[in-house]
Amino acid sequence: MRDQVRESIATKAWARWTVLAIVSFTMMAGYIVAKEMSPLQFMLEKTVGDGGMGWTSGEFGIFAGSRGFFNVFLLMLFVGGIILDKMGVRFTGILSCVLMLAGSAAVYGSITLISPEPMLTVPLLGTVKRQVVLAALGFAFFGIGYEMCGITVSKAIVRWFSGKEMALAMGLQVAMARLGTALALGFSPIIALKWGLARPILIGVFCVGVGLIAYLYYCTMDRRRDKEQGAEDASGADSEDEKFHFADMLLTIKNPGFWGITLLCLFYYSALYPFLDFATKLMISKYGVETGLAGMIPAILPFTSIVLTPLFGGLCDKKGRGATMMVIGSVMLTAVLIVFAIPGSSSALAVTLMCVLGIAFSLLPAALWPAVPKIVPMKQLGTSYSIIYYIQNIGLMLIPVLIGKVLEHDTVGERVDYTMSLIIFAIIGVCAIITASTLLWLDRRHHYGLEDPNINS
Repeated sequence: MRDQVRESIATKAWARWTVLAIVSFTMMAGYIVAKEMSPLQFMLEKTVGDGGMGWTSGEFGIFAGSRGFFNVFLLMLFVGGIILDKMGVRFTGILSCVLMLAGSAAVYGSITLISPEPMLTVPLLGTVKRQVVLAALGFAFFGIGYEMCGITVSKAIVRWFSGKEMALAMGLQVAMARLGTALALGFSPIIALKWGLARPILIGVFCVGVGLIAYLYYCTMDRRRDKEQGAEDASGADSEDEKFHFADMLLTIKNPGFWGITLLCLFYYSALYPFLDFATKLMISKYGVETGLAGMIPAILPFTSIVLTPLFGGLCDKKGRGATMMVIGSVMLTAVLIVFAIPGSSSALAVTLMCVLGIAFSLLPAALWPAVPKIVPMKQLGTSYSIIYYIQNIGLMLIPVLIGKVLEHDTVGERVDYTMSLIIFAIIGVCAIITASTLLWLDRRHHYGLEDPNINS
């Protein structure tokens, strides 16, 4: 009887859903840290006498964009992808959690221990507060672990859900991540106003620590899975016929569908995530929302996606039409950004637009991430995810810096003109529409199966 249980754990429903819960919680903790500073921009830009740090919009943009600095310039995502394919999900996941923990702790230390007064001259960036530079370095180290964790969790889900409810599983994982974003956006300002700027950052450090402990438990389940299947490699690396070889990377680079997915990810997330970084102050400056509640309006977006992403993922599993969903999501994103750029100050309109954006925030990811294993073989999956995340990080690094500089230029006294910034976001959204439409055409030509259901009949 014991052998029967051991032989079947990889196909047991309780096992794969338990795995999903664990890895999703770990990723959610990372998302909390990734967005906990975004709604605090208005406090960071206050003077020290008023409880802030005296940051400028440009300095905040540098911090927000720093998460991808090492991933882009030191090619850490490529390194992470190769580590994942060579060493497996267990070793790579633990490493990513440790990096997230160290980086988030460094951000906390920068805010609590470093004075905001001393200035440094940084090449290409000019004169910047030393505190900003050190916080950005900590956030950059966090970013290595954060993105490495993302590709690791994605591959773990593919390992356990291939041929089963993969889009639903990925949708639920995205929903948990969105919950982390929503908690950070909605409650960081409230916590900071009551207990100080550093308190929400400390909570983020604690959450990542709990995520590391949770991932260690996942490792015990994954090790048991490999032992039952005859794989004695304690790292959780793939079997020999699924292991990555450098020659396989050429196959990925030559795949037009892979580049369609990669560019869509770049444009879609470069418009969406940097917009969220600045959205809280947008609500205060343009729509007159009370400071303590301003983060709640951007939080509508991830809260909406918590419900809708698994729903759309389940629909994609059973009915297919994944490429079509990507096109519709890109169109909705761009339309919302265009309307935000139109002059007007109705808070009711802002809430409505965020609800619509929440649908787009659910629709496209529910179809995009399960599409990657349809285009890329398992042995290339970790490296393929790393290339996708690497190129995405270029946008996530550069766009916040650009928007921060534009907002500095468009700020006169207390008045901030967001029109040009929102137009930039909308242009990126148009690029996402073009790319998603091209991917739909490529699917019809190369028969990737993006429009087919994910569950094997």
